[in-house]
Amino acid sequence: MTRAVLSIGGNLGDRLANLRSVVAALGDRVVAVSGVYSTAPWGGVEQDDYLNAVVIAEDSTFAPLDWLRFGQELEQRAHRVREVRWGARTLDVDVVSVSDGDNVFTSADPTLTLPHPQAANRAFVLTPWLDADPAAHLNDAPIANLLAALPPAERDGVIRTDLSLIPENSSPASSPNVDRPTGAAGTAGSVDARGDSARTDAEAKSMRTAEGRSGTTGSVHFPADMTAPGINTASSARRSEGFPSCS
Repeated sequence: MTRAVLSIGGNLGDRLANLRSVVAALGDRVVAVSGVYSTAPWGGVEQDDYLNAVVIAEDSTFAPLDWLRFGQELEQRAHRVREVRWGARTLDVDVVSVSDGDNVFTSADPTLTLPHPQAANRAFVLTPWLDADPAAHLNDAPIANLLAALPPAERDGVIRTDLSLIPENSSPASSPNVDRPTGAAGTAGSVDARGDSARTDAEAKSMRTAEGRSGTTGSVHFPADMTAPGINTASSARRSEGFPSCS
């Protein structure tokens, strides 16, 4: 049984519907979901704000690369196009961490580097991850500590919305193992006709004291062979490699 932490985001089309498509595709494999956060674009490309969230899921048949394949398939279904680095996208599904019980998968393979080499530096990953799993660790460090160590401008750029990854009309039977997140005021989020937050991008921007980072980074293509050299398990293993830049 592997457990994956998936960072999802997007800023094109019906952003909320695209994020919800990940939860719908996972079905009863979902263990926990975060709230939905608005973040400013990052990388110098003019574009709209992102919606970001984290989904934690388990599957008894998935190896680490299966989670990558799963995410890329969902990106394709959402018509994800990679034309400009750090450019706008309909959906990003990044594999942040994969574990099997107490064993955490580590890999330096460029096909799938685990844990995600930039996760510790990104508030738009850490904030929703902490929301979904307050006891989570990354590279032996509590997520809460990693988030607190980031510059205030980085943290302040990630704004909780009143949206939910779980549609309001979903019954517990149709969403097993999923805790319905609440909005900032403790109530289920409202959704406008576009399926996005009732809070506009302009309103979200006015709440910021500084710009934050954008949606999640792009996944990489991988070969059909599901055996990835360099992937291994280690209990609470710490990566010795640095954090290379990722697209």
